[in-house]
Amino acid sequence: MTTALRPAALRDEWAYLRTGEPDPPLYEPHLTAELPDAVQRWLAHSLRPGTPLWSSVELTMSGQIKLGSSWRPFQARQIVAPQKGFIWAAEARVGGLPVRGYDRFSEGVGQMRWRLLGILPVVTARGVDVTRSAGGRLASEGVLVPTAFHSAIWSAGPSPDTAVMTRVINGETEHVTIQVDPAGALTEVSMLRWGTPGGSPPGRYPFGVSIEAEAEFDGITLPSILRAGWLRGASRGNGDGEFFRARISKAVFR
Repeated sequence: MTTALRPAALRDEWAYLRTGEPDPPLYEPHLTAELPDAVQRWLAHSLRPGTPLWSSVELTMSGQIKLGSSWRPFQARQIVAPQKGFIWAAEARVGGLPVRGYDRFSEGVGQMRWRLLGILPVVTARGVDVTRSAGGRLASEGVLVPTAFHSAIWSAGPSPDTAVMTRVINGETEHVTIQVDPAGALTEVSMLRWGTPGGSPPGRYPFGVSIEAEAEFDGITLPSILRAGWLRGASRGNGDGEFFRARISKAVFR
């Protein structure tokens, strides 16, 4: 991780999230025999037999994030551990100046902390609503660690190409619907996520992620180009609440 994307205050927390089983069990197709068909197809597409069932992933990505009414380029590092939490540490440019910081959820607490030039506060937020929204984000980003599928509860979705992933995070039950194509490639992730999109009152609103491409990292196939947004249809690129576009260039599982 570059110095700009290594929040010193979270170094120990990052290390905690990346710590997993020293000798994890291995994926074999028969382990998913009782899961919905869409999940079986997704995992068979994403994982090779014999792949360790890692509990976290560290990602390198770049893209654009919408700040106010403008799209800004960013580069970021992220760690996702579906059973523990996540940290997304990034740098964006505003008016040619760097804004650095992080979003995180761990140990039952969500937080946003962003600084202009690393000094001047831009966004500092925590509290019940931030924590609930961050917990929903963690639930949806569990698809970035397909090797942790066994830590979720799975049920059939509204169609044969969908399934529902359920996790209890910080006392909140989060339901995430995945959609796959006939080959098992992940195409969309959606949920009712806690938030305040567009200044709306705190509550659960439709949130979606569309996957436009995928790539293989050390034998594990992941979404590599994705778009995310609030409100119905946001994940389909019509601009209603879309705020995040990213390309994942590296993934290291642990």
